[in-house]
Amino acid sequence: MHDLDTMRSGTLRRIVRTMAATVMGMALVMVSAGCGEASPSARGSASPSPSPSSSAASPSRSPAVRPSASAAPTASAEAGGSSDSAERRAERTLAGMSVEEKVGQLMMVPLFSGDDPSSIRSMIADDHVGSVLLIGNWSDGVAGVSKASSALQGYSPKGRGLLICADQEGGQVQHLKGPGFSDIPSAVEQGRMTVDALRGSARTWGGQLKAAGVNVDLAPVADTVASASRKWNAPIGALDRDFGLSAVDNGRHAAAFVNGMHDAGVMAVVKHFPGLGAVSGNTDFTADGITDRTTTLDAGAGGQVEGFRQALVAGPDMVMMSLATYDAIDGTQPAAFSSRIVNGYLRSTLRYRGVVTSDSMSAEAVGSVPTDQLGVRFVSAGGDLICIGDGNDVDPILRGLLERAERDPSFARQVDQAALRVLTLKARAGLV
Repeated sequence: MHDLDTMRSGTLRRIVRTMAATVMGMALVMVSAGCGEASPSARGSASPSPSPSSSAASPSRSPAVRPSASAAPTASAEAGGSSDSAERRAERTLAGMSVEEKVGQLMMVPLFSGDDPSSIRSMIADDHVGSVLLIGNWSDGVAGVSKASSALQGYSPKGRGLLICADQEGGQVQHLKGPGFSDIPSAVEQGRMTVDALRGSARTWGGQLKAAGVNVDLAPVADTVASASRKWNAPIGALDRDFGLSAVDNGRHAAAFVNGMHDAGVMAVVKHFPGLGAVSGNTDFTADGITDRTTTLDAGAGGQVEGFRQALVAGPDMVMMSLATYDAIDGTQPAAFSSRIVNGYLRSTLRYRGVVTSDSMSAEAVGSVPTDQLGVRFVSAGGDLICIGDGNDVDPILRGLLERAERDPSFARQVDQAALRVLTLKARAGLV
């Protein structure tokens, strides 16, 4: 156990890590956060996406779509059974787990490029961590990533495989490169493709991930930038991470990306709900400019939420929550901590039944929250899988969850529900 106050000196810790990354020659400054961000480099502008063809997911104009984890073909095909059998396997697995094991299933911990997989072996074997994020500039190709993925899976207990995740959006957010990996175009460029063409390309990119032992792509982005002056929007527009300026077309292209990943047998994550397109600051690196004063949950308004509604038609395996705050929805806390947004809207109104993951809980946006309360607040709001971009944050987040679950039966039940959703996803993927 490390000293909590030392670990929570967030600004100093991130400066030190950034300096270390520079010394190591790492090209991606975004490694200080991890779950879905990029380094600023080349910039571009988007044009409206073309109309989808008939093979794309059709738009839904009803107040609620009906996506669920079972909609994704990826897992059930690998598991060789129905979603019901997957759910039963997950329930049996959960019934035999200790609270420590359940909490471990809620953790996604980082493995940085250049680090040996054995550096996080104890997290997997002893702390029961169930998911790993490959972060940084992995440049040794499919063979090198496959070697690391195989080692990581070897640390997990029999019958309880790992979710191995990567940010492989394209453009400035592509962590896995080298022989066997395509140079994926930016989302802006992908948005100029037909949805059929994008689905086919995503199938190819997903096949490369699968060959490397990566079973979850933390993509696509369904955020919609609020104006044509895209550079002011640091997290999305300035980095060409959106498919275009139309929420409907963004959602349809995101759905095509999800479908392509599913075609390759890889799980997909739609992010960053309910959208980062109307903030100026990047939540990974600042707590300033991250309050959205315009986005609402009005599905008929054609705003950011419409893009997510369209994307959910494809049945993504996870939805990643934003760390911005939304004044018109719940101005009291970031979306990831808002039960009104997670449970009240995403799960109840949009009827999403899959895994809800967080953006990096090592981000500056949540730097004022005690580290040991980050996971507690996320799970309390209805979240499931906690993405962590700094390994120093893993232990306090774990301890915070355990301590709360051991003294609060209501929270312990929430942990059970979250772990069951994660295990059900794993069962559909043949990992449980």
